[in-house]
Amino acid sequence: MTQAAHGLGGLKYDPAKRERPQELNVFIALVAIVVAFELLGRIFIGDSFLFNTRDNVDGIFNWQRLNIIILQVSIVGIIAIGVTQVIINGGIDLSSGSVVGATAMITMSFAQTALVNGSPNPKAIFGDWAMDLPVIVPILVGLGCGMIAGFINGALIATTRIPPFIATLGMMVTARGLSKWWSNGNPISFPTESYAAIGKGLMPVIIFVLLALLFHAIMTYTKYGKHCYAIGSNEQAARMSGINVNRHKVLVYTIASMLAALAAIVLSSKNLTAQAGMGVMYELDAIAMAVIGGVSLQGGRGSILGTVLGALIFGVIISGFTFLKLDAYYQEMVKGVIIVGAVVLDQWRQRGRSRG
Repeated sequence: MTQAAHGLGGLKYDPAKRERPQELNVFIALVAIVVAFELLGRIFIGDSFLFNTRDNVDGIFNWQRLNIIILQVSIVGIIAIGVTQVIINGGIDLSSGSVVGATAMITMSFAQTALVNGSPNPKAIFGDWAMDLPVIVPILVGLGCGMIAGFINGALIATTRIPPFIATLGMMVTARGLSKWWSNGNPISFPTESYAAIGKGLMPVIIFVLLALLFHAIMTYTKYGKHCYAIGSNEQAARMSGINVNRHKVLVYTIASMLAALAAIVLSSKNLTAQAGMGVMYELDAIAMAVIGGVSLQGGRGSILGTVLGALIFGVIISGFTFLKLDAYYQEMVKGVIIVGAVVLDQWRQRGRSRG
């Protein structure tokens, strides 16, 4: 017996129409991409993408490559966690990359050490009062910058009802201009040891994983997460059910920008410098990670887990192209094709549901 009647009106459950979890589809795609690079490596360069082929290295897997894959997507992945919440809520955020640039410049100004090799810091922005501050000070300054940017984004969208695309585009241009103005375009360098420790080694990966676990739980089990899905699915129905939609939008955009600011802190700490051009195109990579991970641009669907898998797909592609010794611009072409393909697949899924 393949069908059973449930509820009222003769509604029937058809097991044939069950869908696999979107995250499972993304995971299968990730495995397929890894296998493809493994085969291409064996055929064209005689080496393995995933496994060790050198006798002087212990272990079956190439852990160094695996670490690099995760490390190179972890910082943008932090941004993608916030962008995922925005898209599920029915919005979009184009400002996160510029928020990274502005926050990095401002934060590093309060993270500088007074002496470099026994001489005064040649990149000092402020006087002695801003030197050798406790590490919590630049962290709070950076998160504060993100909070302000996100609050402005959310307030503009909620109160003026202008499209999120326009509001965050304005913030993108403004924040990028702020990053260039802050030190007249000059880089800001030489942080304290405690600040440099934030981005040292695998710390960016640890921060990314912990945040992914935290926000996966928040989006799955809390009222905040349920409101995100409800507003993204049907904003008018959410209003009628008693959800304060405007307040929630401000909160979502604030959290997203604070995560972008945290990414700026980790990035500037890892690089030991801040530059006005930091974060360029990060917002598009973060959106792409979310979309590849199954987040619907129409809102109401997606998960943090899917975004993490989407970030890993990005990392595998970048590492795989480097492994095959192909030029960097091929990566951009392939990423563009993958993004468009993911959106097309999402549209097909939406049409299939509406017909079903």
